Amino acid sequence: MGKQDPNAGRNWYVVHTYSGYEDSVREAILQRAESFGMQDYVFDVQVPKEKQLMFRKGEATEEEKKLFPGYVLVDMTVTDESWYIVRNTPNVTGFVGSGNIPVPVTPEEFGVIERRVGEQEAKFRSDFQVGDLVVIIDGPFKNYEGTVDSVDVNKGKLNVLVLIFDRETPVELDFTQVKKK
Repeated sequence: MGKQDPNAGRNWYVVHTYSGYEDSVREAILQRAESFGMQDYVFDVQVPKEKQLMFRKGEATEEEKKLFPGYVLVDMTVTDESWYIVRNTPNVTGFVGSGNIPVPVTPEEFGVIERRVGEQEAKFRSDFQVGDLVVIIDGPFKNYEGTVDSVDVNKGKLNVLVLIFDRETPVELDFTQVKKK
């Protein structure tokens, strides 16, 4: 293959890793690129993450969640050497692609990833869906049962239809105030 223009074929590629090793694979690829003098071919490595609000014992805590567990994005120009260095990094199981040919991430796909990573507002993670049967575990309607009518993931709230005096009444509640039946 010989030396070629490092920017020819420069793209983001997806590398498959063992789950839980994404961050260490990121470090290792960058380290290997440096020690093999391949910084002109391997430019950047990312583990896309987004902020989510999780509930622990009724408290909302912010956590970073990996968007694609088991995957790492590598900004690189693929040559025999650069492919070999990345492919043989510990805990890397291979490139995403067909056979030995890695398939680049399309600009559209990368745009979607960038937007999700760039959202600084943490989102609530919701296990609730419209139509779910729930029991209210806190507040004036404690122990009432109802049906989820709408879910607002951004605010961490949901509307539950509760039977009050024989008519369905929508009640707005926090995610922490209900549990699935």
